[in-house]
This record gives sequence, structure tokens and C-alpha cells, in this order.
Amino acid sequence: MIRATGRRAQSKRGVETLGSKPRVRPQAGREYGFRRADANVYSPKPLRLKRLIMSIQTQTPPRKSPLPTRPVDLAAAHARSLLRSCGLSLEINDRHAPPSPALEWARSGAMELTGPSNAEPRFAAGPLASAARGAGMVLRALAPESPLADLDAPALLGERAALAGLQRNGDVSAGGSARLVATRTNRLVVNLPRDEDWELMPAWLAAKSSRFAATQDWKELAWRIAEHDAETLVERGRLMGLAVAPAPRAIPQPAALFSLRHASETSPPSARRPLRLLDLSSLWAGPLATSLLAMAGVEVLKIESPTRPDGARNGPEKFFRLLNGNKQGCALDLRQPSERAIFERLLGHADIVVESARSRGLEQLGFDAASWVKARKGRLWASITGYGRARQWIAFGDDAAVAAGLAWPPDAGGADPTFCGDAIADPLTGLTLAALLLALSRSGRGGLLDLSLMDCAAHAARLSREDLTLPLDAGGLGWRVVDGGIASRVEKPRARNFEGKAPMLVGPSDALLRHWTRAC
Repeated sequence: MIRATGRRAQSKRGVETLGSKPRVRPQAGREYGFRRADANVYSPKPLRLKRLIMSIQTQTPPRKSPLPTRPVDLAAAHARSLLRSCGLSLEINDRHAPPSPALEWARSGAMELTGPSNAEPRFAAGPLASAARGAGMVLRALAPESPLADLDAPALLGERAALAGLQRNGDVSAGGSARLVATRTNRLVVNLPRDEDWELMPAWLAAKSSRFAATQDWKELAWRIAEHDAETLVERGRLMGLAVAPAPRAIPQPAALFSLRHASETSPPSARRPLRLLDLSSLWAGPLATSLLAMAGVEVLKIESPTRPDGARNGPEKFFRLLNGNKQGCALDLRQPSERAIFERLLGHADIVVESARSRGLEQLGFDAASWVKARKGRLWASITGYGRARQWIAFGDDAAVAAGLAWPPDAGGADPTFCGDAIADPLTGLTLAALLLALSRSGRGGLLDLSLMDCAAHAARLSREDLTLPLDAGGLGWRVVDGGIASRVEKPRARNFEGKAPMLVGPSDALLRHWTRAC
């Protein structure tokens, strides 16, 4: 190696002097300080190399574009939650491209029933149609070979309106028996479907005149209600057995969707015979649940009082047939000892009982639901009430939905409240109850199932607070929602086709009794 003996200098052309003999320094690779094969000296490592290394070490890696997230199928998630609550774990697949809650609401037929009559239809305060589809997915998963496999569950929300020709009417319920009324403090809902409800109006309002009650004058009734506080009227009305409730803007937080007391567990029922269900319910929620269970293969016997039969018999005949045409039926007066004995025989051979009366009603007749479920493991007694068995408050589908916070659509801004769908707490509860009963029975679990209209509606509304609205467009063929640039019609209410006959209001035949009381 040549040792430098003199002062080193460098010209602009890259010539450096080592001692007295000039030598041209190699140009290639000089910036990085390595030695070329033909070089006999090491080039000094310049400062630029250090800076380059530091810049590489501190350089931020390029950001990757996030992978597109698959949208959550809210209905499938709800179905899995219902199954888990019943001790089952079945595979429920999400839709590849599930509709948003707002789009599902528009397709269900219930949106057409929500909002003022002279304005655009309103969205729901929660994913109600998605909740209905979730309950339908449970039924389909548990009875895949039954007609439930083709059930359009969200469409059940508007079936009564489709058959009765009902329309949205703002602060008047689609069925016409309920009103949203202003008081001196807040809004409340008043539902007066029975003549005896109107007879209680003078006492409820401490009014001297009763003429407005005799003529069922809603205008004067609203004027009198405005003179009182909402809290006082609600408390007094509930004590009198009236269907009245506040109209909160916020959705209440239910403690749980349902409760199962006196729970028991046994082996799942065999397929040797179908389950037997006594249907003591009336109107909409209970009969809907039991009709869906009948579609799943459960034998259903509808029992009515000959003096106070199911009030739905006074409504659209097609609707009553739709809810009860796939059941057997009979009339029994439980005040008569002989007919009471028949009822006790039928009750002893039943696997499931569904009733929608206040708990004290059957207790006054000497029938205790808790004792019945304790007598045999796996028995299920389902009780549908307005606000739960612990409360003796009256409720129907429209006022229970208002109490659940569904009167204030998310797209209404500061507008007045409006009824959501047609008594929508009823079909939501009926679908949910059918899913729960079928799941519990398949898992071999029994007990006293307590499910309320208000809690069921509030639970459905609380599934999600996102994607509840879409842009609305008034097209030539009616209102449309626009989702992702695609316009979809706000569908009209629709009903299933059914050709069966509803059970007659007659006493039980010998053949029916033999069939229902034969050994298992």
C-alpha cells in the first residue's frame, strides 16, 4: 500500500495528490466509501452517506389502503343473540350485502304506515324491520323444512293494514283508536279501543260533563286533556285500567328482552309426536306467535271464552283467519265446573301455554302459571303483557310502541310525534315470542317466560342507532328511498295468502278431547 507522505489536496476534477505524485481518484463508488478492484486507496466516507442511512432508517413506510370492511348483517347478529339467550348455538350466515336498516324499513311496508297523511312517510326510530328479519331467521334455522323457510318476516309488520286498508295518519293511529295528545307538560298517548274505555273518561279527567264521552268526541277530549299534567293522567289512567302512556323522545333501556323464571331443563323432545300448545291469547301478538309455531309443526289448540271471545273476531275476517286458520279451537267457560275440568285435562297434557291476560286474571280463577311449569320439567308458559307481569298496566300495540320511544322519527327534526307503523309492538312481539319458544323447546328448557310489548319494541329499536335514514325522493310511482345512488320504492303493506278457515266458537268435540288427552 502506498503511504501518503505529504499534504493531500483535491482539485475540482477529482485529482488528489499523494506526496509528490498526482493520481486520479476513482469516481465510481466514492460516495459510499467502498474500494474498487482497480483502486489502491480507500476513499474517505463522506458525510452524505451518514445522512442517507439516517434518512432511510427514519423514513415512514407508505400507508396501505385499508381493506373494505364487510357490512354487518344486523338481522343475523340479532338472530344469533336470540339463540344464545335460549342456550342454542346454530350457524346463522350473514347476507353478503345486507340492506341497511333504513332500506329494510322501506321495503317492509311499515314505512308507508308511518308519518303524516299529507307528507312523506317517515323512517323508524330503530332497525325494527331488521329485528323482524332476525326473528324470522331463527324460525327458519330451527324449522328449515317447514313453510317458515319462505317467511317474509318484515312484511308481517304491515299485514293487518294490508287486509284492512289502513293508512298512515300522523298523530292518529292507523287503526283509529289511539291519539297522541298534548298536555300541560308533555305529550302522551291515549288508546281507547273499547266502549268501556270511553265510559271512564269523565272520571279520568274529573269532568262534570260526560257528553263528550257518550259521543266519543276526540276533539273535546283533547281539549280537556290539555288542562292536565301528563304524569298525573298517566298514573291515574293506569290505575283505572286505561291504555295511556308518556311519549318519550329517548328509547328506554329495557333491563332484558325477556325473563325466564322457575327455569328447568330436560332432554329435547323426541320427534315421535309434535309439541302441544294451548293458545289462550287474543288480538295480534299471541295469535301471530302461535300461528308461526303451528307452521313449524306444533299442534295448537285455541281456547276462547264463549262470552268474551278473541276481540280480533270483530276486526277484518281475513286477518283473523290468517292468524288462527291453522289451529284447532274450542270455547270453554272456566266459571262452569264441567268446562273447567275439561280445561284442566287439556292443560295437563300441554307442553306450552301462551296467554296475553294480566297475571291476576287467571290467578283469580285458580290457575297458577308457576305451579304448572314446576310440575314437569321442560314445560313453557309464555305470558305477553304490556309492561311485564310485575305491572298490571294495560297496553296495546300502538301505545306500547309510543312508550318505547318510537313516536319520534329520526328524520322528523323538530316535527310533532307520529305513530310508527300499525300497532307495531304487536307483530314485533309475536315474531320474537315464536322464535324464543321454538328455540327454548328445541333446547329442552322450560319455565315461565315473561315478555312485554314495550320491552320488545324498545329492544328492537336499540339494536343499532346507525343507518336509520336515507334520502327520500317523490317519484312518479310513489315515494322512493335512495341508497348508494339506487332508488327503491317505499313498499305498500302486503299480506300472505291463506285459504284456511278459522276455528268455530263451539265447545270441544269428543274427538278433539281424545286426541289432546291421549298418552304421549
